[in-house]
Amino acid sequence: MSGHSHWHSIKYQKALADQKRGKIFSKLSREITIAAKEKGPNPETNPALRVAIERAKKFNMPKANIERAIKRGTGEIKGAQFESVIFEAYGPGGVALIIEGITDNRNRTLSEIKQILAQNNGKLASEGSVKWLFERKGCICIDINSQEEFLKDKETLELKAIEAGAQDLNWIGDILEVYTRPEELEKTKKELEKTGIKIDRTSIDWVAKEKIEVEDTIKEACERLFEDLDENEAVQEIYSNLKQ
Repeated sequence: MSGHSHWHSIKYQKALADQKRGKIFSKLSREITIAAKEKGPNPETNPALRVAIERAKKFNMPKANIERAIKRGTGEIKGAQFESVIFEAYGPGGVALIIEGITDNRNRTLSEIKQILAQNNGKLASEGSVKWLFERKGCICIDINSQEEFLKDKETLELKAIEAGAQDLNWIGDILEVYTRPEELEKTKKELEKTGIKIDRTSIDWVAKEKIEVEDTIKEACERLFEDLDENEAVQEIYSNLKQ
């Protein structure tokens, strides 16, 4: 079964372990602001905002911070004017990358991303030359270890996910990634929760259609690139077709 690079799913956990809470809040705040700006302040009618708020709550982001971020997006509070950016690139070994960001200065961020890629044997790609290798999908992450005893079975979880409307499934260790159409993400999530399944995280991702195998040295070089990209304040998510 297909699956996306799970770098983005471990990224915030790694940052939290490194006590980068302030940086996490900054990135989450930008995500909430841009979602509110693009589709409005109501999470009931704005799936991207709902996902961003849920993620912020997972990291105990104060309610006041969330509300301020929404108001910045709607213009109720003045501040920097953020916009979404997507960069297509190739990393070491020809690994395809989609880098999502939120910035108040597109040219500055473009220059910084170019520099990070060049320092890590990567390069920017022309628009559309990488994106066709990926599909846009909703993703629901389920940690088997956080489930009740009657759900701590991979086959049981898979069956319930399929019954809830999953398009595709992928295991990374004890984490089950459930893929849906983006517009069906919330519906599938609610169906899973009805069965007693605890959801770890939801997101709308770029999922690689095919994964590529690379040597360990290339994989290590890619991971260094991912870490350097993640250090950039504008970078929100990193997706690749690297097989884990």
